[in-house]
Amino acid sequence: MASFFLTSVLSALSLGALQAIAFDNSRYWGQNSYGATHSDTANFQKSLATYCQDDSIDAFPIAFLNVFFGAGNEPSIDLSNICSNVDDPVFPGTSMPDCSFLASDIEFCQSKGKIVTISLGGATGAASFTSDAQASAFGDTIWNTFLGGSGSVRPFGGAVLDGIDLDIEGGGTTHFAAFVNQIRSHASGANKKYYVTAAPQCPFPDAFLGTVLNAVAFDAVYVQFYNNFCGLTNFNNPNAWDFDQWDTWAKNTAVNKNVKIYIGAPASPTAAGSGYVDVSTLANIALETRSQFSSFGGIMLWDASQAFANNRFDAAIKNAIRQGGGGSSPSAPVTVPTSSHTTAPTTAPPSTTSHSTTAVPTTTAQSGSCAGVAAWVSNVAYNGGQTVIYNGHLWTAKWWSFADVPGGPAGDWTDSGACTSFAAAVPTARVAPEPATVASVPTAA
Repeated sequence: MASFFLTSVLSALSLGALQAIAFDNSRYWGQNSYGATHSDTANFQKSLATYCQDDSIDAFPIAFLNVFFGAGNEPSIDLSNICSNVDDPVFPGTSMPDCSFLASDIEFCQSKGKIVTISLGGATGAASFTSDAQASAFGDTIWNTFLGGSGSVRPFGGAVLDGIDLDIEGGGTTHFAAFVNQIRSHASGANKKYYVTAAPQCPFPDAFLGTVLNAVAFDAVYVQFYNNFCGLTNFNNPNAWDFDQWDTWAKNTAVNKNVKIYIGAPASPTAAGSGYVDVSTLANIALETRSQFSSFGGIMLWDASQAFANNRFDAAIKNAIRQGGGGSSPSAPVTVPTSSHTTAPTTAPPSTTSHSTTAVPTTTAQSGSCAGVAAWVSNVAYNGGQTVIYNGHLWTAKWWSFADVPGGPAGDWTDSGACTSFAAAVPTARVAPEPATVASVPTAA
């Protein structure tokens, strides 16, 4: 999503206990949205386990799986500064990076009751199927690659994710129901719960997800109320704010009448082109929405890196909601018992091999406008003249480029200068990986 940062960190804060899904706070992780708009590496996206140290975040859609059919007809993921096919080894004959060092992080978060899913699509993903048969077969692939199946390509090693998230912002709109149904078919005989969520943009119906949302059951829908006229800044405009339409859909059209609708929000002014509101405003919107619509599930934030850099926006919104009647105690750090997770220290996330990417030095150039520009992604091909954001600078491709870092030795990119208006920038939902957070809001009595 141009307006949604997923594999970085999408944060969804749900106010209370969800009946359909055990989400309280959700945030996308994996895209390092902060790194797309800033050059200070200290606040770049951290390891997944870093964000599981307290109860502010309850669900992490890992973003993104942005290539459906790559080398060897296998999918590929890009988790920005955490793991990619540029900085990490790939499975033979594929472009899928080996991110198995993340298995301990994933299992650590799951041991703390967090839900960890894989998000498919993103702003740069052109996802499509040619037939129901192809979509169903892809469901088998995702099941065997990330979920309860088995196969030779397991990017997260032995870790078993908790479901899938659809963030389809380009490509086709057909056959996705067959894909979801195949996932559901596998999950029906599993020994654990698997979740299916989606992240449409707020204009109703969503251009890419509208069809599949009507056709199959979803557990939660993270509506992106930003980068659109129906965004949070227009909450008081009844001709723009349309949560009521999503509520009507949930109660009358959705296959799962218990589906929960989340308000997707930017976690900082630089997390989206428009739609950011401060903590108190967002909390008031959440509480008012909860009081009016029983389908309300909570808040989704884009993304984790932005939330942490913005004075822990995720914890602040969750605590504000609790103080407004959505919970009892403030977020507090948790202690990780070594007996339940042998690789995790008692007060820190499990140690893993360092996979941070060194910032690419940039040369002085005229500052550039980053309005509507997405972040660079390693497994996306760019044509000459296309622009991206990387390490807080605007870069222009000199010619066709694939997997060559802006500012790197290949010389594929021209540095057009530091971004001057980050508030207008649209960090790609796929840059450096960041977690998305979803907070759950207790249903009004």
